[in-house]
Amino acid sequence: MAFVDSPSPPIASLDPLVAYLAEGGKPRAQWRVGTEHEKFGFRRTTLAPIPYHGEDGIHALLEGMRDQFGWTPTLEAGQPIALTRGEAAITLEPAGQVELSGAPLPTIHAAQGEINEHLHQLGAVCRSLGIAFMGAGFNPLHPREALPWMPKGRYAVMRAYLPTRGDMALDMMTRTATVQANLDFDGEADMVRKMRLALALQPLVTALFANSPFCEGRPAGFWSLRAEAWRRTDPDRCGWLPFAFQPGFGFARYAEYALDVPMFFVYRQGRYLPADGLPFRAFLEGRLPALPGERPTLEDWKLHLSTLFPEVRLKHYLEMRGADAGDSATLCALPALWKGLFHDDQALEAVWELVADWSLEERERIWRQVPRLALETPIPGSRTFRELALQVLDWSRAGLVNQGALNANGCDESVYLKPLFRTAESGLTPAHRLLQAYHERWEQNVAPLFREKEFESFYAECG
Repeated sequence: MAFVDSPSPPIASLDPLVAYLAEGGKPRAQWRVGTEHEKFGFRRTTLAPIPYHGEDGIHALLEGMRDQFGWTPTLEAGQPIALTRGEAAITLEPAGQVELSGAPLPTIHAAQGEINEHLHQLGAVCRSLGIAFMGAGFNPLHPREALPWMPKGRYAVMRAYLPTRGDMALDMMTRTATVQANLDFDGEADMVRKMRLALALQPLVTALFANSPFCEGRPAGFWSLRAEAWRRTDPDRCGWLPFAFQPGFGFARYAEYALDVPMFFVYRQGRYLPADGLPFRAFLEGRLPALPGERPTLEDWKLHLSTLFPEVRLKHYLEMRGADAGDSATLCALPALWKGLFHDDQALEAVWELVADWSLEERERIWRQVPRLALETPIPGSRTFRELALQVLDWSRAGLVNQGALNANGCDESVYLKPLFRTAESGLTPAHRLLQAYHERWEQNVAPLFREKEFESFYAECG
């Protein structure tokens, strides 16, 4: 996401910051779903990571997308760092992971169509460059030192700051990839109930989507190394937000949390200026050394909100952040899961009853254990995580069936949940299947993973 200097007036109180969050509320008829996914690029002949520069680099890829398919580039210091077309964007993560940030769309069928078009376009350009992209939660082969850094000013600041906060922060930046779903709310009460359910279920989502068992060509001892990397990135801005379960939670409480998170930077005259780890509250009070006496604008607030990375992030919508990236057959499973629950009141309330009585200590333990244990993570009561997964999936499927959105073949949106039912019913996450292949078919070599998980278009089938 690119930010520009804004002529909007300075802000000196909490009220406009809270009001900005509240403005995200939309009536049910206007609810949409957005899907974002990241992927790792590699050279087809050598599996080497793709640099930014060069005939087969990320720069050439972005230019190809511009020239062949009409995307508009976003430039920084004269170099393309992103593309936009309509409400969709193609952006770069720190080591060249390419992300499609999809447009807000009314159905999961539309989201799958958008993804298929993107993969078709990307594949056409990639074939001409001799490169490809694959889906996994953590780079399975390359050491951090072998990966390129994209020429984005914000990443230079983050690269210097984040290692002071967590021992896997640079791994998070360079070696992780995720799929995310963005969903709407109609007001504060609706936001609160959805935020709480989403935070409660993120560990279950992490387990169902676990797809990162390797590091530098060997088993890493985690089913989701991506989730572990995020857990060990920055306690100030990452994690599961215990305060959301306390009485009185709402837009103002989230704004107070954001005010106290240390800032990465401010953006002025095309440059990202380090904020020296001071919280946004100091900026609100005119105490930021980089801009002495200056107070923030609404654009500064939006930029700061984009640098918070909790398991569920509040902006003008709720962003679900708990899943590993996977192959093209699984990308729409995440938005389908959440749409089934969030767009059907009966499903939402029924699933909340399954997790409402967990204590904060139990939620903390589950969040810490799930990267290593996945569906074997113990949960309160006599239920297993697998049993809970099947209950949640059943309610999501019922919600999607009730919503009745059909594609041209007469399929409702529950068809996209098939990969998740397969995981829950078998107890085998995508990571389990990768590890089985590693030991049995791949002869303890992760190179075949790149070919088998290379992205291609996907078309869901009914039945």
